[in-house]
Amino acid sequence: MRGPNGEELPGAILFACTLNAVRSPMAAAIMRQLYGKFVFVDSVGARPSKIDLELDPLIVEVLDEIGVEIGKHKPKRFEDLEDTSFDIIVTLSPEAHHTAMELTRTQAAEVEYWRTFDPTIVEGSREQRLDAYRLVRDELMRRIRVRFAVDRAND
Repeated sequence: MRGPNGEELPGAILFACTLNAVRSPMAAAIMRQLYGKFVFVDSVGARPSKIDLELDPLIVEVLDEIGVEIGKHKPKRFEDLEDTSFDIIVTLSPEAHHTAMELTRTQAAEVEYWRTFDPTIVEGSREQRLDAYRLVRDELMRRIRVRFAVDRAND
């Protein structure tokens, strides 16, 4: 599949992190903003939360700053996927990577590990915490753009 500028895109991509409340939904929202008309995008977590985890409100705020809509995302696990037919699974935490590798023993999906900082561990003022989320947002945006760049498509 080709993107709007000739990028080589997968038909379906899954982003995965630990709880599906910060990193993977952020990556999925960015991917949808850039390529959502051309590729199916979803996100999951490697493990269930102990409570019904809601989307972290700080990611809503930092995505809104760049005009990316997150919608009414509800965290889910690998086990909650109705369809596991993904071309690429991008894992953003070690736990998610391990789970994805187990899943792909029985399917033909490429798994990529993008080591991604967990901004929820940052303590401090609200602005300091937002800055940590912005760093993750900007790094995910950069990684997605580089991974699916037109120049890469022409290699």
